[in-house]
Amino acid sequence: MTGDHQMLALLLFSGFVAVTLGITTWVSRRRQGSAEEFYVGGRLFSPMENGFAIAGDYMSAASFLGVTGLIALFGYDGLLYVVGFLVAWLVVLFLVAELVRNCGRFTLADVVAARMSERPVRIAAGTSSVTVSVLYLVAQMVGAGSLVALLLGRTSGAAQAWTVIGVGALMVIYVSLGGMRATTWIQIVKAVLLLSGTVALTVLVLVRFHGDFDQLLVTAAERSGHGSAFLAPGLKYGGSWTARLDFISLGLALVLGTAGLPHILSRFYTVPTARAARRSVVWSIGLIGGFYLMTIVLGFGAAAVVGPDVVSRSNAAGNTAVPLLALDLGGGAGSTGGTVLFAVVAAVAFATILAVVAGITLASSASVAHDLYASLRRRRVKARSEVAVARIAAVGIGVVAIALGLLARDLNVAFLVGLAFAVAASANLPALLYSLFWRAFTTRGAVWAVYGGLIPALGLVLLSPVVSGSPGSLFPDVDFQYFPLQNPGIVSIPLGFLAGWLGTVISDESADEAKYAETEVRSLTGAGAV
Repeated sequence: MTGDHQMLALLLFSGFVAVTLGITTWVSRRRQGSAEEFYVGGRLFSPMENGFAIAGDYMSAASFLGVTGLIALFGYDGLLYVVGFLVAWLVVLFLVAELVRNCGRFTLADVVAARMSERPVRIAAGTSSVTVSVLYLVAQMVGAGSLVALLLGRTSGAAQAWTVIGVGALMVIYVSLGGMRATTWIQIVKAVLLLSGTVALTVLVLVRFHGDFDQLLVTAAERSGHGSAFLAPGLKYGGSWTARLDFISLGLALVLGTAGLPHILSRFYTVPTARAARRSVVWSIGLIGGFYLMTIVLGFGAAAVVGPDVVSRSNAAGNTAVPLLALDLGGGAGSTGGTVLFAVVAAVAFATILAVVAGITLASSASVAHDLYASLRRRRVKARSEVAVARIAAVGIGVVAIALGLLARDLNVAFLVGLAFAVAASANLPALLYSLFWRAFTTRGAVWAVYGGLIPALGLVLLSPVVSGSPGSLFPDVDFQYFPLQNPGIVSIPLGFLAGWLGTVISDESADEAKYAETEVRSLTGAGAV
């Protein structure tokens, strides 16, 4: 890239950082000592504000960079990510949003532990939530590294490493100083910027093809080198029985995983009522649905305008398809329009990464302080002490995410998020649904459901082609690949539900009927909700 690209993109990105740091500084002057203020922003956000913030949390680097890259490289099969990400919100709307808001206070563990023995359940749910959050953070870090390599024209490990470290440092500042209030406003600003940028690119792609979407698809298929196969199922997931099973596994993870993501669940506590939580989800579905429809145009547009060969040469996983598309639509390298459009898209993508990592870091630090620290301490923890621990935890989680992001920098970000969704669907969702809907569910069942999904999911990933045994794996020079699928969901999700059932039926403990009745009334009516 030319010096103009670099300078303009860095100026725009610096402007976003300055604005968001200003928001954080302004918010930090308010009283942040109470747990309710730090974790959920005092529950003062409107459904529309929270809907934009949820959309900002969900429309991550995986969506903007990864999904469009997969569509550009694999056509129809890349489109399957869009379907999975979007359909997942129906599960959230009908099964989770209102009930979680009524039953919990700050975290997923609040819901699961409401009628159980708190200590073991909170430790299990807190551990799972932190694991899912770190996996999700790694995807954002990989997106940051890919983007800076393209922006600065430097593919060296040092350039990417410093970018990841910088993103990590900023996310720690946002969370430790501003808490949920600052994080939410950063998400809202970022959602508006991302939607505006996506609309502009979509319009330019359609104008290039005179509004003829059919011509766009035909051109994309011709340039792909695969012909009509580019527009049909099977290019990525149809080559063998393992590829087909991988697709089913990925679909299960995407559709069921959203309802178990800690940073999404925590958003339902930032509004005053369950009705507001439900309306927040309706707002977010509209915004997210529109965004994903536009990513389809951008993905096929990148294939038709830039070409899959150019995209894969820039980044083998396809993470740079959108910036390259913006450069071409603006007039190409060296043109003023190309320079401006590329810089805007790069800055928006950086903003996307920063905002999402802030939200995930806050959710995971809340799990560490509110669930793990408070449970491991025998004495009652004061709210101010818990908030202090959450701020320290944000630093530790940032360090871990940076280290893993550097290790996984050559993997596709949408694929990495698919792994996070698989772990969330395997460990968090069974415990959550059983707690809300099964009268006989016990403490042992809850603990077994979490660990029965978490351990197999992580174990199968370690034994999969993602980690070893193939040229694109984390450790290509060694081979301890014994599980053939890249996504463990098809095995680990049923195991999580099975473990929860088995732990309950062999448990000596009887379920507390009175507590279940209280939870049921509270979840359905909101009576007694915080």
